Amino acid sequence: MNSHPIAAGSDESARDAFNTRLLDFLAASPTPFHAVANLAAMLDKAGFRQLDEGADWSLEKGQGYYCTRNGSSIIAFVKGRHELLGTGIRMVGAHTDSPCLMVKPQPEVITKGYVKLGVEVYGGALLNPWFDRDLSIAGRVVYRDGRGELRHCLVDFAEPVAVIPSLAIHLDRQANENRSINAQTDIPPVLFQSGPGRTEDFRTLLAEHFLAGEAGAQVLDYELYFYDTQKPALVGLHKDFIASARLDNLLSCFVGLESLLAAEGNETALLVCNDHEEVGSASACGAQGPMLASVLERIIPDSETRTRVIGRSLMISADNAHGVHPNFTSRHDDNHGPLLNQGPVIKVNVKQRYATNSLTAALFRQLAYEAGVPVQAFVTRSDMGCGSTIGPITASEVGVPTLDVGMPTFAMHSIRELAGVADAWALQQILALFNNRPGALTIAETGA
Repeated sequence: MNSHPIAAGSDESARDAFNTRLLDFLAASPTPFHAVANLAAMLDKAGFRQLDEGADWSLEKGQGYYCTRNGSSIIAFVKGRHELLGTGIRMVGAHTDSPCLMVKPQPEVITKGYVKLGVEVYGGALLNPWFDRDLSIAGRVVYRDGRGELRHCLVDFAEPVAVIPSLAIHLDRQANENRSINAQTDIPPVLFQSGPGRTEDFRTLLAEHFLAGEAGAQVLDYELYFYDTQKPALVGLHKDFIASARLDNLLSCFVGLESLLAAEGNETALLVCNDHEEVGSASACGAQGPMLASVLERIIPDSETRTRVIGRSLMISADNAHGVHPNFTSRHDDNHGPLLNQGPVIKVNVKQRYATNSLTAALFRQLAYEAGVPVQAFVTRSDMGCGSTIGPITASEVGVPTLDVGMPTFAMHSIRELAGVADAWALQQILALFNNRPGALTIAETGA
């Protein structure tokens, strides 16, 4: 069997260039704040105009726009030349956050002269892989400058500044049989050993490192994330796989943006990348908040027209899917085990943990057929629970027909996840067609 069946009929050099850009984006985006800043920079370069949510909007047909909220969520769209009542809006949704360890407000812990930072687990993180990694810290810092004015900035230590050492097997003989992790006591990362001239107050340390050029600056608060400094890479003997942190779900953010940049401007196409999906989406910038609805109100001010347009639209919620693990095949339904490099996955759940229905799935299958890309399906085992995405939340908040899709992935929610080199490119081909395909996104009803 061809190890990359998707790529057989496509331009492999274009796919390889796409994956190079993807790896660069992943490496440069250790936090949701950095991811949004990088997405915005790509939009700026492509000629999109930034909108201020607090200002009046005057939108031109054929022009691209974007706005951000909290610096961690972004909505970008192209206002199409064609009338919305005839075409609807082509929406793609993803999320910017990933499970990780976040620094507590008063984090300093000193034990036996070792300076550690208290952390809180963000989202459903797989904790074991965080041990013995070269960790750095990045995020947003808010400070008072020398004139007493409040400012904020993005920071990134970039270099390895911390580690969570494992306990030696000699001191925990059951580690390989029965290991549990206490999130309060077992995972505070070690920064350094205390000593003369070494600042132990974390806020002061931040000011010394990042604000040294601003006399009198004082760090007031922060949202800081630990992350693995190991760079994303193509791995495997034949480079079949992409290994990286934050594939869930920066992979989909990047695919969605590349697809939006391919929009020709005839149809109205929109990308929303929300923060806080991993903790429930209930925030001003999360999918359960009003951000998308408020943008749609400004694109289509008339409420009746907006309702009609939303009914003719389609939201493709793009998140990662569980690829069938070759060492744990029994954890999957025998008929629904997606394989890496075999195409994007339509995710289905009858309890509406995914928003897919037969109509939205069929529309996606048709797009994939027209793009020449194979499609897989995923349902969880009937005796296991199922995760969820922004798809059902967006569908219930906005009322737009929605389906959930994703790229098959191993080690989801680990500090380093694994995906196939062909799947993100394949999804980009479908979404680019989606953004440019003329006509309504509906299926005609028959009297059968």
